[in-house]
Amino acid sequence: MSRIRLNQEYRNKGANRMRVHLEQEPTQEKQDYDNQKADQIDLNDKAWSLAEKIVRRHYPMQDVEKAYYLQNKYPNVNTIAPDSCFHFHYMGEVESRDYDNNPVMEKKSIEKHFDFRLKGSVDGQSDSYSSDDNYGYALYRDEINAQEGCNADINIEQEDKQGNPHLTKFVDANNKYLRADEDDVGYGKIWNDKYKLDLIGREYCRDRSLACSKEEFMMLENWKQAKGKFIMSHNKWIKSILNQMKEIKIGLKGYRYLDEMIELANELGCPITDAEIIRTNSTGLTIYNPKNLADRIKGMKNKNVSREDKIKARLLYENNNAESVN
Repeated sequence: MSRIRLNQEYRNKGANRMRVHLEQEPTQEKQDYDNQKADQIDLNDKAWSLAEKIVRRHYPMQDVEKAYYLQNKYPNVNTIAPDSCFHFHYMGEVESRDYDNNPVMEKKSIEKHFDFRLKGSVDGQSDSYSSDDNYGYALYRDEINAQEGCNADINIEQEDKQGNPHLTKFVDANNKYLRADEDDVGYGKIWNDKYKLDLIGREYCRDRSLACSKEEFMMLENWKQAKGKFIMSHNKWIKSILNQMKEIKIGLKGYRYLDEMIELANELGCPITDAEIIRTNSTGLTIYNPKNLADRIKGMKNKNVSREDKIKARLLYENNNAESVN
């Protein structure tokens, strides 16, 4: 029997199948990502509990209720605003220089911005109001990637190609699915509603800076750093896969026959047959691998359940899973 020649379609099918395999391997990078992901809900809840404690010292609930009473009574009173981000500060010491350029310690208010929204900035600087998609993409990677036209890894894949239409297309699709900035129901909306407090005053947190202890400040700093580490774990895991796929694609370009590609896949622990490659469409190997197919089938069930209830159930599952891990 004559050997089957490789063409670009077959190469793409084989590459897709091998990437699925690489993403399922229990590597150190993937285990680090999975372990940190399991802790995220609990870490956010604990940090939020602390932030709420600080806020309520400055804005007691009884005062908020009085303000609500006045706002509901008088149409020209608008004094209550919900918020999810805050400026916190404490009086600390920083090193400076005297007139003779000698080091001296002086008291100074140390302040930073802490944003609990799903797209909140992670760097935490006092003047930072930029949004950050990467945390939501890392946290809801499986849910995003299960949607047609979405890719939670796109910022990593296109790290050096900011602003191109390919990147924009997937970012827009991801954010539309999460719905973090809209009134519609989505993971982002439910997340932001969970981490929200009623405060007296304007809705912009830059108009107020709330005092806290150094210990409280550092606990919130640790929470911010944990979010950054989680984003980095997603980045490192996907980059390790991209580096492997780069080598695989270089190898595939040099192969002339289908059996060479199949031999490579088998050596990588990813068994494929020539029938799989020849009989499936260009995306079939990705869509119909066991995990993806199971997710698609599960999504066909319970169609009478509202989208909001499904998302709430998923959040409850993640919360319970994080508790069981701890």
